[in-house]
Amino acid sequence: MDFRDLRYFETIAELQHVGRAAEKLHRTQPALTSCIRRLEEDCGFPVFERAGRGIRLTAAGQVLLKWAQRMRFDMEDAKLEIAAIGSGLAGHVRIGIVPTAARFLLPAAARQLLQEGPDITLRTVVGLVDKLNSLLEQGELDIVVATETPTAPGMVSRLLAEDVVVVAASAKHEIFSGKPTLRDLTKYRWALQPPGAPLRDWLDHTFDRRRLPRPDVQVESTMLLMLPTLIAETGLLSFFSRRHLGAKGSGSGFKEVPLKETTMLRRFVVTYREKGYLSAATLRLIDLLAQG
Repeated sequence: MDFRDLRYFETIAELQHVGRAAEKLHRTQPALTSCIRRLEEDCGFPVFERAGRGIRLTAAGQVLLKWAQRMRFDMEDAKLEIAAIGSGLAGHVRIGIVPTAARFLLPAAARQLLQEGPDITLRTVVGLVDKLNSLLEQGELDIVVATETPTAPGMVSRLLAEDVVVVAASAKHEIFSGKPTLRDLTKYRWALQPPGAPLRDWLDHTFDRRRLPRPDVQVESTMLLMLPTLIAETGLLSFFSRRHLGAKGSGSGFKEVPLKETTMLRRFVVTYREKGYLSAATLRLIDLLAQG
């Protein structure tokens, strides 16, 4: 099989349309049709089938896509590793990272890394774990720093740090006038992430298990780092990392509601492709993150 045919095949599979792939690749549709025909002759099976106005991968096409991506990763990693010979602590690091880790783990590690290797460049993508893992699988990122989830096949995860998530409110909130219970938390309104976010689901299930109403959410935001500052200015409760308590720039005047039932322990891990190439700069950044 020709590597160029496989690269074109990846783009066609991504867009599920030969015409759009031709525009993106600056090739003619007949050229891409010939590419597909050659791959199907080599495989002995059709790799695409009609789907409405577009096309989609067959079962054989899905297998071919997996191996085409793996071959591309290997070739790109080989070029990077060869280029790195004799370059020392240098290069470009592509890191995906969740917001809390970006706030509390990355800055000190990045500062130390850039001091040790002034020619290193960083590309940082901050987002949610599912999106970041998808970019890692596609080869768009070198590593992902996120809360621990089941490790996908072909990936490796390494523990970096533990984190504690707690309920918090303005220090002036009336909930601090006594010794609060889990039931007391149901009397107040909250600022939380939307359902489906890991922290929100964990908290909702905590109330479910004790047959109590779920939090009454008045403000819902996907921007997790906004919540500490928001609750310091309102009478709302929220649920976020204990690291925010007393952190500079998080806002002031809020504190933890100390309840064992709503204290969540989670772990930050770094994930990367098991057989992928990691530059010396990337490996050093992982070590520095683990020290944070």
